[in-house]
This record gives sequence, C-alpha cells and structure tokens, in this order.
Amino acid sequence: MAETKAQGNLVFGLDIGTRSIVGTVGYREGDVFIVLAQEVKEHETRAMLDGQIHDIGQVGNSISQVKKQLEKKLDVKLTDVCIAAAGRVLETVEVNVEWELDKETVVTPEEVAALTSMGIEKAYNSFQANNKTDMHFYCVGNSVIRYYLNGYQIGNLENHKARTIGADMIATFLPDDVVDGLYKAVELAGLRVVNMTLEPIAAISVAIPEMYRMLNIGLVDVGAGTSDICITKDGCIIAYGMIPCAGDHLTEKIAKGCLVDFNTAEAIKKGIENSDSVEYKDIMGLPQTISKDAVLEMVSDEIDEMTSLVAEKFKELNGGKPVSAVFVVGGGGRIEGYTNKLSEYLGIVAERVAVRGEEVMQKIRFKDESIRKDSLIVTPIGICLNYYEQSNNFIYVTFNDELIKIYDSGNLAVVDAAMHADFPNEGLFPKRGKAINYTVNGKVAMKRGEAGEPAKIRLNGEDADMHTPIRANDVISVEESTAGADAKLMIAELPEFKSMIVVHVDGRKILLPKIAMVNGETKTEYYEIQDNDEIVMRDYYTVREVREFMDVPLKKGSKVRVNNEEANDETKVYENFSIRWDMKKDKPKLKAETHKEVTAAEEEVKSDEDSFDNLPEDDGSYVPSEKETEKVKEPEKISLPPISINVNVNGKNIKLKGKSSYVFVDIFDYIDFDLQSVKGNKLVTEINGEKAEYMQAVKNGDVILVRWEN
Repeated sequence: MAETKAQGNLVFGLDIGTRSIVGTVGYREGDVFIVLAQEVKEHETRAMLDGQIHDIGQVGNSISQVKKQLEKKLDVKLTDVCIAAAGRVLETVEVNVEWELDKETVVTPEEVAALTSMGIEKAYNSFQANNKTDMHFYCVGNSVIRYYLNGYQIGNLENHKARTIGADMIATFLPDDVVDGLYKAVELAGLRVVNMTLEPIAAISVAIPEMYRMLNIGLVDVGAGTSDICITKDGCIIAYGMIPCAGDHLTEKIAKGCLVDFNTAEAIKKGIENSDSVEYKDIMGLPQTISKDAVLEMVSDEIDEMTSLVAEKFKELNGGKPVSAVFVVGGGGRIEGYTNKLSEYLGIVAERVAVRGEEVMQKIRFKDESIRKDSLIVTPIGICLNYYEQSNNFIYVTFNDELIKIYDSGNLAVVDAAMHADFPNEGLFPKRGKAINYTVNGKVAMKRGEAGEPAKIRLNGEDADMHTPIRANDVISVEESTAGADAKLMIAELPEFKSMIVVHVDGRKILLPKIAMVNGETKTEYYEIQDNDEIVMRDYYTVREVREFMDVPLKKGSKVRVNNEEANDETKVYENFSIRWDMKKDKPKLKAETHKEVTAAEEEVKSDEDSFDNLPEDDGSYVPSEKETEKVKEPEKISLPPISINVNVNGKNIKLKGKSSYVFVDIFDYIDFDLQSVKGNKLVTEINGEKAEYMQAVKNGDVILVRWEN
C-alpha cells in the first residue's frame, strides 16, 4: 500500500459551528484559492450551544471523523488546522496609539509591526481596567482602522519618512474558556492549531473583497448559535460585534410548535427552503404535514427579534448610523423574510440587504463539483484564506517559572508575555525616586527623583529587553525594576541662584551670590530644598551682609557710604551700587629691619624727644613754644614702600607689584578671569588649599586657585 502523503502546503480549515462542523482543504495558486475537498458533519447531540463547546469529547470525536473522511478523499495525513471562534461574549476595544521615533527616519515593516503591538498592548490594558468579571480574556483579533504619519492620516506608513507614527486600532477579546475549549477539542482529534481567527473576519475574507471595503458595508454571519457582525469603511474593518441569537432560536420555536425533537425541527426549517410544505412525524409518531407559510408564521416573532437586535448592533458599531449595505452569510440568515426585516429595521432599501453565496466566490475554484456553492461555505473557505493573511495561533512560553499560553499575532515580544502573566507594568520600567515640588519667585518647579534600574530580562539564558521577539517554548525571566534615589537639590544648584549681584567696593567690582529666602528664612547655598518649599531669590544685600561676605572688620565709629550717601549696616545694596568704607586704623608699629625709611616728620619728633630728656624737672611753670608744639604732633600720613611678590595662580607664576601689600582680589588684575560672566553654580577661591576671602592677605609664594564649579 502506498504511503500517505504529508500535508505539505495544503491548508486545512475547520468551521466548528453550533450545529455542524465543516472541514475544508485547499491551497492558493496566485490569487485563486482551490478547494480540493470539503466534509460536513452535524453534531449528533447538542454538544455546542451559542458557539460555546459544552461537550469537548463529543466535539473532538466529530472533528476526528471529519478529518478522517478528508484524509481518505485526498490520501493525505492532516496534522495542522486553522480554526475560527464565534463571538460569544465578544469584547471589542478601540484605541489610538502614537509612537515618537528617536529621529526622523524611514518607516520599516518592523516599526509598523511594533506600532501594532503597542496598540494591542494598550487595548489589552484598557480592557483589563474595565474587566469586572473573574474571567481571563485573550486577544483573538485586531485591525488597523487608519494610520497617521506626523499627525496626518495616511493609507500606508511603510517607506515614508516620519518623526511620529500612529494608528487607530480595534482589538477583540474572548474568554479563555471559549478558546481553551476549541483547542482541546482539536487536540483530541490529533491536530495542531496553526492559525485562529474570528468567524466574521473569516467570512469577510470571502464576502467583501478588498475593492469593496472602501464602502461602509456590514456583514452578518448568521450561524446556529450566534450572529457575528463586522463592518468595513475606508478600506479596513472598523468594528466587530456579536448577537447570541441565530438559527437555533428558529429551530427551537419550530420544535415547540410542531411537538418534535430538535433534529426534526431542523429538518423542517431546511425543508421549507425548497418546498411549500414539509412532512414529518411528531413525538407521538403521528404523521404530520405543515405548510411553508405556517412555519414562517410560527417563527415570525423570532425573525423579528433577531433582525431587530442585529440592526441595533450595526447602528451602535457604526456611530449611530445604518450601514450602506449588508451581506448575509451562514445558514441562519437564509430563511425567508430575514433580509427584508433586517433592511426594514436598518432603514435601507431591501435590495441592499442580501444573502451572499456563489456570487462572491469569483476567485474560488472547486475540484469537487459536488460542493454546494452557497452562503454556508463562505465562512469555512474564509478560515482557510485567513491563514495566508496572518499566520497565528496560541503558543506556550515559560515566564518566571510559570507556563502561560499567549495568542500569537505574529510579532510577539517579551512585553506580551509579561502582560499575559499579569506582571506589573511598572515593574518593567525604571521607577523614579520621590520628586521635590517647590516654587522659586512664585514659579512652580519640580526636581524629579533619579531613575532606578530597568527590569533585568533574560530570554533562554541570554540578555534581552522588553521588545525582544519570543517564540513557542521560550523561557523568560524578568527581575522587577528598582526605584531610584529620591530627588535632592541644593540652593546653589538653582539656575536662579547662579546669577550674581555685582557691586563696587572701594572702586573694585565684587561678585555677590544671591541670597535665598526659604519660607521667609535666610538660607545659604548649602541648604537642601524640601518638598513644598517656597523660595525667593533676593536681589539685594545689606551693608552688614556685604561686610560679612568680604570679611571687612569695621571699628566702632567707622563710616560707610552707599552711592556716596551715608549709610548703616541695614542699608540695602542693589546691583551696581557702590560702597566705600571709612575705616579707622591704629597707628602702625614700624620695625627698622623691615622698613628702612621714615618720614622727615618722624625724625624731627625723635630729635625733639631726645632733647626732652635733658629738660629740668617740670615745676609747672614751663610752657612749650608754638614751634615746639607743632613738632610733637602725630604725622598726618605714613607711607610704606611698594614691594613685589611672586604667587602661583591656577598653575601659572605671576608677579604682583606696585603695592606695599596685597589681598586676594588683587590677582584679578593679572589673570584673564571674567567675574561678571557666571559659568557655574559657585565661585571657588583658595589660598594654599584653604578657602579664601576676597580681602584676605596674599604673601610671597602663595598658591592660589580660582574657578567656577557646578
């Protein structure tokens, strides 16, 4: 016996419906799909209700029978299958996502895929935030409604230069019990799911070609348990929906009216499609005949309710307006009166609501001519076609030692696994420490805390990041990100503090750092700002503060003049004000070894003092002459000779000359250093490694440092 061939490039699609299972096998050649074989198997019991599997074993057995019949027809071993889920408890979320690129760049397919992934993640987070049930949901479908390039709508992003890209998207979610039931039933039949889609997405692949999707068209797949809906507009699918009311509701009404079992009622419903009457036996075994009109009258209320609900859903999903036309597929919508009632509730002409079958299969070829080309096979063939549009299925990965199942949209990354594992979103991103909020001169400001370490991600033992692609059976470990240090900010770090106040003291420019008032109290540059501090940068100094800053020792009675007007310690000194000190000094003590020159007046005084030693003892009668009195007066001025000293400033040797003594600020006459241009947070001044004041004495050989420091 010849060996059975492998499945190869053949696509096997299963439409696992409430009433029946339809298996289709074919392949694509160019833009034409060729159907090699099709097999239909009705459920022997009501193993499914409203699109939900109730008896997994029974459904698995029916799938196995369909598979075996197809394998026998084709002499092929079928192993991989594509399936579709009905929209029971279908939830849809619409989101807008925008991505600002690092720089203007040409958009690649990878970046478009990443944008889509971001949209799905955003939709999932939005859905979970509003999910009030205990059920876990999977994202089982998504569509891009429109793209945006630098804020403007565009049809296709690829190969355009962009700074920002964005998209409006819809994503659909189903409970895990719906998805798990389908997977388990398929696995019982020895098959592996290679692609999964929604039934309305599958139907639209056949019923509404791309060239018609610019129009606002609705599609309803009326099955046995659910009526699945989708809408197209502007070239894409803009909405999905579901009504848990379909063909079985009609069958149940017939069963009750005719007193028959469910299968007999189903036969009556199908019988009136091609006959004016149907014969049957009731539960008593008595033969009966019922007319087509009687059956339609019996189910008229159900048809009315079904079409009313579908019309309302169309309007809800289409922004409150009816769609322009509706294509009806599936078996439940073939009953007479359905399309007319639907057009009536939508408020559109009857001709624009029609059952679609063979007329939409222009690019479908059938090797098996016995296959009926009607609305019943639109969805089964669409399931096969969807395989070529997006090859996706559920995969298993291990995330932090936990096995999880993820719906594979074709571009899964670590972040998707984290999302499905309920890993906290903030655990992936570095956390900032506590911020400081404060005001400066009434303006609100904030210093952020430091960023912590990002999550440590490893994929199969190798370093990875959130956007690293993942595949089936990958092992992912994620160590949660850490928080950074709380914000710290000194007064000296404020930009407002960096600006200085320039004043002129005894003809020399002096740079004064601004004074900070924090919550009404004076603070130094080393004060650490606290949350909610109110800071005011003062634009003046008092005379006392200038004196303290310059370390000027004024004796009691010394006079101070500000802008040539007499002032006191509390007089305010603003930008470019001038100050002059009138300092009282003690008589200097001169040493012969240091100062060789004395004034002529001093020598005269000395000579006179020597002569005083020879005077007779004073008996009170001596009165010095006027000339003698003048000679003993204190000299009016004592001048010291100019000296030169050598110092090292910022690594360069400099000679200071022309003065009898020198202070720190004198060096600025010899170096290229602009005190008025602030180039840091504070000015550092040092003599021999110690902090120096502006008026501090400088000696021969001193090593001096002056610089701006951040």
